Amino acid sequence: MKGQRKQRKAPARVAAQNREKAPSGAPYVVGFFLVPSFPMMSFAAAIEPLRSANRLRDARLFDWRLYSRDGAPVLASNGVAIAVHDGIGDNALVDLLLVCAGTRDAGAGDAGLAKWLRAQARRGVAIGGVSLGPYALAHAGLLDGRRCALHWESLAAFAERFPRVRTTPDLFVVDGDRYTCSGGTAALDMMLALIAGREGSALANDVSEQFIHPRIRRTDDPQRMPVATRVGVANDKLVAAVTMMESASEEPHRVQAIAAAVGLSHRQLERLFVKYLEARPARYYLALRLARARMLLLQTAKPILDVAVSCGFASASHFSRCYRAAYGRRPSDERHGRSGEAARGPSRAARRRYSLPA
Repeated sequence: MKGQRKQRKAPARVAAQNREKAPSGAPYVVGFFLVPSFPMMSFAAAIEPLRSANRLRDARLFDWRLYSRDGAPVLASNGVAIAVHDGIGDNALVDLLLVCAGTRDAGAGDAGLAKWLRAQARRGVAIGGVSLGPYALAHAGLLDGRRCALHWESLAAFAERFPRVRTTPDLFVVDGDRYTCSGGTAALDMMLALIAGREGSALANDVSEQFIHPRIRRTDDPQRMPVATRVGVANDKLVAAVTMMESASEEPHRVQAIAAAVGLSHRQLERLFVKYLEARPARYYLALRLARARMLLLQTAKPILDVAVSCGFASASHFSRCYRAAYGRRPSDERHGRSGEAARGPSRAARRRYSLPA
């Protein structure tokens, strides 16, 4: 609890530091470095609160500058081109610089970008990443030893690639002068925390209401929906059983043990799964493990045997048989994207049979 209180005060501390550097009355300037295919949702959620704060106070409290690698417009993942103010140079005249990216190759092999980001950090600029922007920061060595929030789908891949970074499933994180958020609407909550730290919670609340955002979420709020909402059921015992399945990895629970843990017989648990989820517990559990395995195959360089073991399969051959039955291809085909298959999800028949996500 003590650590959490300290963490939640971080935006105010960083704001005070930046206020000392800026001339009295000058707006707080946020820079956005846009990586091609950046997510428009995250970008808008980060920049729009600043505009709204200015409008509500009828004052230029915040300003923003947009940057790209060469100063040319940048295409978002939805194909919309966004014009920028400048390319990367010696100095970015900003107080906070956020890298907004939507792909896991952001910053990879770009020595120029890494050098620029490190130069801004040395000047005392607060540095951050939105959505998959932390990849660019990590490539530049700016997150070593720091806590970092990242989208839940990318946490495993990021942690494997950058073991010196302390990844967390939090919604967003402010670790000293490093800002990271998991993407999507989490960027709105991170910027509301920034506004509250600089201008007070009353203005942050007003901005939140402008965006029909009824509650400003805390840094440690969960990224994902509650299990009951995701699976669409309200039965407490069934929700508890699914939660146990989702939490297990290398040592999957036996279905009988899950039933006993939630206070049901094996037969009662089967009836609940068939009634509400249209699948037997063992089949549903297998689908969860296969979906997790697919994510690891696509996002990490783990050997296929390691992926199999980490998802609870006793051998690579058993994993391969189950994977092919569910997805219509071998794990090795998925990893290498043969015949374009990796871009496609499971067939409709496989989704019905294995209760797989689309």
